[in-house]
Amino acid sequence: MTHILAIAGSPSHPSRTYSILEHIAKTLSQQGLNIDIISVRDIPAEDLAFGRYDSTALQQPKALLEKASGVIIATPIYKAAYTGVLKAFLDLLPQKALTGKVLLPIATGGTIAHLLSVEYALKPVLSELGARHILSTVYAVDKQIQIQPDGSVQLDAEIAQRLQDVLKEFAVAVNHTQDATQELALTNN
Repeated sequence: MTHILAIAGSPSHPSRTYSILEHIAKTLSQQGLNIDIISVRDIPAEDLAFGRYDSTALQQPKALLEKASGVIIATPIYKAAYTGVLKAFLDLLPQKALTGKVLLPIATGGTIAHLLSVEYALKPVLSELGARHILSTVYAVDKQIQIQPDGSVQLDAEIAQRLQDVLKEFAVAVNHTQDATQELALTNN
């Protein structure tokens, strides 16, 4: 079965960023993909701040990441950069943790002015972690995301369409990567 890991980089909860991940998880699970969501804010602050690579709190996220064929990283943008809590988490991952995985960055922000933050701040770090297949970022301005009273998310039509398009691309790429990995494993045995 194809596994996806969604990483929520927001320091707060509930958040628009996390709501988009829940929306994505529902969409991808309807396509038969198994998706887990982790929130970096749930990792003890001391482990993140002091760079505790061997923290027991990191065992499950690292295991989920290792078995994932695709990774979705969602973050709010503050002051033209992704969150510090996400950076601290990424710093604790093994050197090539994203090698062979399809990456989908999702970002939210208060203004369109920070649209390129993912290109110039997040993607270089993802590349350093071994990511080579990074899809186009979906960037949503806060006013395009409405949290409903029941906790669900209502997306602006433009963002909903862009998200739907990139999720189709993501699902195809992840399935292709999974198939290639399985073929390679069979060849090596």
